[in-house]
Amino acid sequence: MTLDKGKRLPKRDEIDEQYKWDLEAIYPDDQTWENDFNKVKQLADELKGYNGKIKNSATELFNCLKLSDELSIILGKAYVYARMKKDEDNTNSKYQALADRVNSLSIYVNSVSSFIVPEILSIPSEELDRFLQEEDGLKLYKHYLDEIVRMKPHVLPAEQEQLLAQTGEIAQAPDQIFGMLNNADIKFPVIKDENNQEVELTKGRYIQFMESSDRRVRKDAFTALYNTYSSLKNTFAATLNSNVKKNIFYAKVRNYPSALEASLYSDNVSVQVYDQLIDTIHKNMELMHRYVSIRKKMLGLDELHMYDLYTPIVKDTKIKVTYEEAKQRVIEGLKPLGDEYLSELKKGIDSRWIDVYENEGKTSGAYSWGSYGTHPYILMNYQDNVNDMFTLAHELGHSMHSYFSQKNQPYIYSHYKIFVAEVASTLNEALLMDYLLKTTTDKNEKLYYLNYYLEQFRTTVYRQTMFAEFEKMIHEKVEAGEALTAELLNQIYHQLNVTYYGPEIVVDDLIKVEWARIPHFYMNFYVYKYATGFSAAISLAKQILEEGESAVKRYLEFLKSGGVDYPINLLKRAGVDMNTKEPIQSSLDVFKDIMDQIEELID
Repeated sequence: MTLDKGKRLPKRDEIDEQYKWDLEAIYPDDQTWENDFNKVKQLADELKGYNGKIKNSATELFNCLKLSDELSIILGKAYVYARMKKDEDNTNSKYQALADRVNSLSIYVNSVSSFIVPEILSIPSEELDRFLQEEDGLKLYKHYLDEIVRMKPHVLPAEQEQLLAQTGEIAQAPDQIFGMLNNADIKFPVIKDENNQEVELTKGRYIQFMESSDRRVRKDAFTALYNTYSSLKNTFAATLNSNVKKNIFYAKVRNYPSALEASLYSDNVSVQVYDQLIDTIHKNMELMHRYVSIRKKMLGLDELHMYDLYTPIVKDTKIKVTYEEAKQRVIEGLKPLGDEYLSELKKGIDSRWIDVYENEGKTSGAYSWGSYGTHPYILMNYQDNVNDMFTLAHELGHSMHSYFSQKNQPYIYSHYKIFVAEVASTLNEALLMDYLLKTTTDKNEKLYYLNYYLEQFRTTVYRQTMFAEFEKMIHEKVEAGEALTAELLNQIYHQLNVTYYGPEIVVDDLIKVEWARIPHFYMNFYVYKYATGFSAAISLAKQILEEGESAVKRYLEFLKSGGVDYPINLLKRAGVDMNTKEPIQSSLDVFKDIMDQIEELID
């Protein structure tokens, strides 16, 4: 079904139906969508009527929350349908219009329902307890209400909240300025590619160049990219400094001890979890240094440089995996998860959850999405390679998490937190990897998979932890009254690279300005979740492979729990306690085992 390179992309109607998702399962036609669109407007007007009343009685509060849920479910379906129809072909003006309309409707609904949380917070605790006793229906909302009350010490009086809300657009400025500078205004020079042809360096091409087998191309791309960032280092430093000050400002006005604690509070995660991640990685730094040494040896280099970190260490191994083959391998790889998981997964694949191939106008990349009351959907742009096979396993992990959550939880608890979002997806990849390593007999293919796995540990556990440590350090500097100059940022970042990558690599001077190009530094202590989520997943996968049924049972309970409890508690019941170092250490033991395997094969 895939086209040879150089041929045109197929139009949407040229793709076989079996490879297209079935959005008619949400709405059989656009008129049914229109009916729901109008119903949302009608329910939103009804919801307005509860403004000022929900503090009066338990019944009013319950009826309001129930109506809000009903409204959100219908809006969710309408929103997802319109956006996914647009994603099928972004040139289709009909679905551009539907997506725009539902986006405006969503903003309107958010505005209409904005009274609910402040009004709940205005109800005295004893009164709220009495409401819970009086109205049976409210018992469902206990965790939801507890969560609102938990935030109370950090919610300001209404006038101050209103004033703070008005700072929102100003607060977005550092991120917006960074985005414009990094995506629109920055221009990179021309370099020569592997064929000695002059090519303009772009951020998209940079990754391709860094994976090139031609070292001269890698070095030229690295030098050109970071010289460009270095020429703008003072502007990037001022932007990042402003963003850090913004985080600290909001933490202070909301009565948090630090910007880090303010960020972790919404997930009910302690600073100990964050610090423990960094501490455990530091205690296992020799594993990262060992991987760097293996990379140097396999590339046959006297000196390993920062621009040698992304090129494949297994030469001339091109593994073609068709979509049909990928499906079969993923199903085989996920067999340890048991009959319940596997039968639902197969049903999903057969029920056209997945939009497989690229077509003209289709949104790029891959995602898993859906809404309460629909099954999940997966968008892909499948190419016949190993990476896309793992992407299929990854997105199916997200989809199955959503499927089990929504099947087993009421709407209010059907969404899981970002802290656990990558666990199910990464666990699927880990099980697929285990299956491939056990069934592959070709030495080069096995080396290819092992290196693929090592790179995930390097980029998701070590690199993201390095980012998390950098974030923590720069916020602490500003909280202590220091200014984040380009020189200070360069110095901190360079030293972190020396610490993380070790003595077997030349830490090129230009890498010190890499901080300037990382958009996640504008997402306020987000990156550590990649490392903790990955570690939790690897630890759970290990338990499933070693323990079998008891571990599978705990894991399925986790998938079915949605957001019924705090993420740390849900993971603990699944078998990983993120308040301890064990899950991180357990995943690093797997990292060590992979290196043992790779060294056996190359010695």
